[in-house]
Amino acid sequence: MIRVNLDQQLESQLSSVDDAQLCDASGKPLGHFLSEDRYRRMVYEWANAQISDEQLQQRLQTPGGKMLAEILAELEAK
Repeated sequence: MIRVNLDQQLESQLSSVDDAQLCDASGKPLGHFLSEDRYRRMVYEWANAQISDEQLQQRLQTPGGKMLAEILAELEAK
């Protein structure tokens, strides 16, 4: 990811919004800005939508899996 440093004017404009569409001088959309809080909320909402609470509980109660030490040992043996 490329880091873009903002000038003070644009920084002050973006500091008070949760999201914004960024456009060039002609009005052509270039991308979207999301505040850190808005971005985190969206990521958590997406992650929560991937599995239901019931599925999560079922997976937690299902026996199986391996300990990290077992996985590492298998990888080292290869």
